[in-house]
Amino acid sequence: MAAIIMDGRSVAARLKETAAQEALALAQNGMMPHLAVVLVGENAASQVYVRNKENACKKAGIRSTVLRLPENCTQAELEDAVRALNEDASVHGILVQLPLPDHLDEAAVLRLIDPDKDVDGFHAMNSGRLMNGQRGFVPCTPLGVMRMLEAYGIPVRGKHAVVIGRSNIVGKPMAMLLLAADATVTICHSKTENLAQIARQADILVAAVGRPRFVTADMVKPGATVIDVGINRVDGAIVGDVDFDGVSEIAGYLTPVPGGVGQMTIAMLLANTLDAARNRGQ
Repeated sequence: MAAIIMDGRSVAARLKETAAQEALALAQNGMMPHLAVVLVGENAASQVYVRNKENACKKAGIRSTVLRLPENCTQAELEDAVRALNEDASVHGILVQLPLPDHLDEAAVLRLIDPDKDVDGFHAMNSGRLMNGQRGFVPCTPLGVMRMLEAYGIPVRGKHAVVIGRSNIVGKPMAMLLLAADATVTICHSKTENLAQIARQADILVAAVGRPRFVTADMVKPGATVIDVGINRVDGAIVGDVDFDGVSEIAGYLTPVPGGVGQMTIAMLLANTLDAARNRGQ
């Protein structure tokens, strides 16, 4: 039987509607949620991502400011911009669009962001909070995956979850969220031996490896839930890390690319921004 295709667009639309209602309630109480995005250079993909975030904020009633810096800006100029946003009481959430130009120290910039405004969840303090089971901001993509599983009523407790990928943005926080939800979690990566054998044990398989169509049908347990986090461009088309056609005949649930997890990421950014505004008002 073919997999049930998990519609990220419809789930994200419901979450965005909830965000709009919450933003309106905050505004009626005198607080306008405000997200500030720092964009360095003219990277085409980053321009698109930032424009999508602006549009989503506008529709949700969240104020959005984009600070555009030139490609050749210095480390000091970028850091000064982040410090100014930290000190601006009207700004609740700060996001530095990645990747940065090669001459800039990405890690140093992310360390500067006020952890309580770090709506991307990349600051080491928020990573530590996640590791220790404390409240903090969680990276938007893995948080979106958890909301997607919840929306489709897919049980996590007691299940074996396998995450392919160990990045700080997706793989590691994904594993921590699944562990916090009482899954038994295995993390695989490029050096993992017998990766296909391990993947076939997964009740929930998350592909975040950054290689087009890497996960094939022979790596999937029949009936498993397969979450494709990958975004790869192949011959002008956007494809995921999962071989959709093959895996869709084996899996029980499967997210498409596009139209799956990517839709959830911006919805979670709105939710994190609203949380930041509420926290600031307490």
